Amino acid sequence: MNKISCISTKQIEQALCFALNLRYLCIYNIGMKNPLFSIITVTYNAEKVLPATLDSVKGQTFGDFEYIVVDGMSKDCTVELARGSGIGSMTVISEPDKGLYDAMNKGIGKATGLYLIFLNAGDAFHSCNSLSEIAETAINNGYPDVVYGQTQLVDASRRFVGMRHLSAPEHLSFESFRKGMLVCHQAFVAKREIAGFYDLRYRFSADYEWCLRCLRRMGGSAYTGTVLIDYLTDGLTDKNHKASLKERFNIMCDYYGTLPTILRHVGFFLRNLRRKIIS
Repeated sequence: MNKISCISTKQIEQALCFALNLRYLCIYNIGMKNPLFSIITVTYNAEKVLPATLDSVKGQTFGDFEYIVVDGMSKDCTVELARGSGIGSMTVISEPDKGLYDAMNKGIGKATGLYLIFLNAGDAFHSCNSLSEIAETAINNGYPDVVYGQTQLVDASRRFVGMRHLSAPEHLSFESFRKGMLVCHQAFVAKREIAGFYDLRYRFSADYEWCLRCLRRMGGSAYTGTVLIDYLTDGLTDKNHKASLKERFNIMCDYYGTLPTILRHVGFFLRNLRRKIIS
């Protein structure tokens, strides 16, 4: 048996990751003090679901990131878990907030990275190479304003449930989101300079409006072609789900026009009805 055949898959991945980090240092990071990525996690009483998130961040093979945990004064062990995770370049904030998007805005205010990544408590990077895949795509495409990928759904036991109903397109533009939020927020990586803060007028769909603003401002995007995120299905209540859909409809009307949005939703309804009849 020759020496080449003895090289393990893990050794190959480590070599590729080393090469990527070296290339990144040569192209971008020489003389730069700020990290490439700011990863932001918002928490509140999340001790049961946070460990999976922390483990996925800590296990990334690409290391040029800062990690910001914004906690809303949890009453359980959430803060202790975060602080004891052993993740380098980590900041933990625990103070009262006005809700999810207010907390996310605090994370943006603390961020110093070129790109923002929001990883909710319970969500996780799909693999230890996910951040490396985002970095490689950014490098190969001249650091576009948005880098994105696919998302799969998992349950509380981290078992695969299915792919997200809306699939990320190979080519992304502002017009893409006329069809809805085609890219999951967690798999939508935007440059901090185009992002801005979340609009706190929206309680449930501010992430959709935030992505639309990024898409309208962006000069270009790049697709990783891979699954980046394991999204924890959280079972939104019917009340919140309906409120979220109503907000999203209003946001679509603001950005794409009322009449086109109404006509598009009639089309959505007819397609769903036809799918139910066939099934």
